[in-house]
Amino acid sequence: MTEGAKRGRPEQQTTLFSLRTPGDRVPAGHPLRRVKDMADAALAALLPTFDAMYSGTGRPSIPPEPLLKSCLLMAFYSVRSERLDHNLLYRWFLDTGMEDVSFDHSTFSQNRDWLLEHDVARRFFMAVMGQAQSAGLTSSEHFSVDGSLIAAWASLKSFRPKEEKEPPDDKGTPTVNFHGQKRGNATHASTTDPEARLVALATVQPQGPMSTAGASQRHGQPSPRAVP
Repeated sequence: MTEGAKRGRPEQQTTLFSLRTPGDRVPAGHPLRRVKDMADAALAALLPTFDAMYSGTGRPSIPPEPLLKSCLLMAFYSVRSERLDHNLLYRWFLDTGMEDVSFDHSTFSQNRDWLLEHDVARRFFMAVMGQAQSAGLTSSEHFSVDGSLIAAWASLKSFRPKEEKEPPDDKGTPTVNFHGQKRGNATHASTTDPEARLVALATVQPQGPMSTAGASQRHGQPSPRAVP
């Protein structure tokens, strides 16, 4: 206990107006400051693309800039869309004002598909990667490649012989008898997800295509990921 000091009490009434911005709460050396500078520069170069994507009339949409930058937050912090509303760091990174309403998960999913359809997400990635290359943060001499399997949304019962002409008797959950039948990617394919492949016979789980990701060993800068 501090002698000679009057006890402080919590304020029950909040301040009506504040001159502090979310950016004032972010430390000067926070790593997201450099990330934000690079992301904003890449997005500025995509302004003509954004203008061509949208109509000149109608209700204004959610700006594509915070949608793309929110993907970075999800990658860095595994953040959910609802957390973007109450975290001052995230609001500052997305240039969201204190009075602005944060977008929900359904809005994000719909607009993300729209951005992928117009190849904007890839252009954004390549623009950021170009900055890293110009700054000497990438190297073709020290490079690592990793591969992983993406689980497909296809059940084992959906795998049918490729030469089969007649559809299954039950389209929802097909009644299939696999007894004594050998299944492989050369002879069978999923009727619900044709790109799915059978791997790991020990578990016999259908998996999606193999995805590969590359990164510079020195700086960890990722390269474009390919899904053959």
